[in-house]
Amino acid sequence: MPPPADRPAAFLNDRWFLLLGIPTLALLVLLPRGLLQVGSVPEALGAWVVSLGITTTFWLAGRQLWRLLLRRFPRVEQTTRRLWWLAGINTSLTAVVTLGIGLLAARAQGGQLTGRGFLAEFGLNMVPTVVVQLIYESWHLFQQWKQNLRRAEQLQSAGIRSQLEALQSQLDPHFLFNSLNTLSALVEPENEAAQQFLEQLSDVYRYVLLARDKPTVPLGEELAFVETYLALHKTRFRDNLRVTTTVPPVLQARQVAPLSVQLLVENALKHNVASREHPLELRIGVDVGQQFLVVENTLRPRTAGLAPGTGTGLRNVRHRYELLQAAAPVTVSAADGWFRVQLPLLNG
Repeated sequence: MPPPADRPAAFLNDRWFLLLGIPTLALLVLLPRGLLQVGSVPEALGAWVVSLGITTTFWLAGRQLWRLLLRRFPRVEQTTRRLWWLAGINTSLTAVVTLGIGLLAARAQGGQLTGRGFLAEFGLNMVPTVVVQLIYESWHLFQQWKQNLRRAEQLQSAGIRSQLEALQSQLDPHFLFNSLNTLSALVEPENEAAQQFLEQLSDVYRYVLLARDKPTVPLGEELAFVETYLALHKTRFRDNLRVTTTVPPVLQARQVAPLSVQLLVENALKHNVASREHPLELRIGVDVGQQFLVVENTLRPRTAGLAPGTGTGLRNVRHRYELLQAAAPVTVSAADGWFRVQLPLLNG
């Protein structure tokens, strides 16, 4: 199943549009060809039938071509490329068909097809082609605009809901952040360990305050925050927690959803044993193709204490990446004693 960003919108149900649009357009393109000067009704009907056949051919061919190119170039950033292909192929096909019809008509009438006559017919034949492509492309862009608007509303709603839940479940972050700074000033200067712990805790809350209103953050910022977050836990777990981070510097500018990596680390700490006999191994790296951030930990679930996880955090992470139109979904797997989550790296 293709990722959301690569999934083309549903095609237009244009049955009535075809039934009404083709006969009407076939009639309209006859007006500049002198329909009003035709002397009899049977002659006018004959011209309309011929025009109907040609218009139907151009319409259905253009419609099918548009569908094929939309499947090949479905994303917004591919619109320019799709339109260039559409214009080039349509113009070429119309020129070839016009030339063929013109030569056949000239031979049947015992004359010759002139350059001026060809250009005149080519211009008239381009009318249904351009009209059809404008209609279908406009409809597609309108559907994309509606999808983007709906997605933005969902993302905003999810962000507001997340903030409300955070406010309901904990103290005001501003109050806690300011209180930590005050407490840091009260701690004896000689107690460097306590001072460092409080400064790191303040850094964690500062990042939460700054990142919570952003849809994405650079990977380098998120990893620096996770490093501080882990340093706090190392105070508690000491050698029972072993962390390895191997992310190439060139990927630091790629984007991730804020606090998504921290949530995976928090889940690993919350749901797994970390003891002297069974230290918790945590690895943060990238996949071979460097398109995913991989967070993995030894899988050794706690048998006592906290209740089993409900998966709410991972579901929220998945949903956030869907709303961000990630090129690939978030994947979760467990194998060979390791629990592994892959987050797609986003472009800035």
